[in-house]
Amino acid sequence: MTAPPIVHPVETKTAATPLVRRGLGRAATPLRGLAGLAGLVAVLELLPHTGLVSADYLPPASETAGALWRMLDDQAFWTALGDTLTGWGLGLVIAVVAGVVLGVVIGSVPLLRAVTASTIEFLRPIPSVALIPVAVLLYGTDLMSTLLLVVYASFWQVLIQVLAGMQDLDPVADDTARSYQLGSWGRVRYVLWPTALPYVMTGIRLAATVALVLAITAELIIGSPGIGHQIAVAQVSGAVPEVYALVLVSGLLGVAVNLMARQVERRALHWHQSMRREG
Repeated sequence: MTAPPIVHPVETKTAATPLVRRGLGRAATPLRGLAGLAGLVAVLELLPHTGLVSADYLPPASETAGALWRMLDDQAFWTALGDTLTGWGLGLVIAVVAGVVLGVVIGSVPLLRAVTASTIEFLRPIPSVALIPVAVLLYGTDLMSTLLLVVYASFWQVLIQVLAGMQDLDPVADDTARSYQLGSWGRVRYVLWPTALPYVMTGIRLAATVALVLAITAELIIGSPGIGHQIAVAQVSGAVPEVYALVLVSGLLGVAVNLMARQVERRALHWHQSMRREG
């Protein structure tokens, strides 16, 4: 009878060491981020006291935190936050639906793709802020003005990614689907959509950030209700700590939107090799 192999303690320790190091590395990453954030807060607190920057233009971080704390007890702040999230959410949904539908239709018909290529390349580079006068003429300072800018900016992020995904189709998989005589819907469902989905999720992640930027920009310039309008009012009234507090809220919104979009992307693409490598 063959004796069982002997496993030496040194070999077990060597095999487990990379896993331990990887776990320690992952645990240390948030701590490094918190340390960097604490350092930034300390600099912002001390810099106005050194005289290098006037506290009238850059208040200490403690004053900004105090202004933020006071705003959390103000109903007007929560109303403005709700208006910003409404414009962002509605605009993003409209842009994603329109971009995905048109991208799949255009990308699956070569003739339609060729006919619309020049139009897409002409309209896509137009800056969304250039449409602000048009939005004001059409809708004034209403929510529709914000939606116009948000949808226009976000739509191209999704459409271009969907078209790129449709072009990345594996010809072998396409020929196999045709040999099995799949119809148009079956081909889109089982061949085109799984190929384009990673591109779609990338477009949605980019569009989510762009939508928030345009929502706050529209509120800041046009004057439609939201966080951007609150920033403009605080600036005009000379409430400098409130300005920085609202800018901080805008930054936290951006971080939250990005984290949420990445989480949705991971869940939707849990089967994809890129997500398995990241995990």
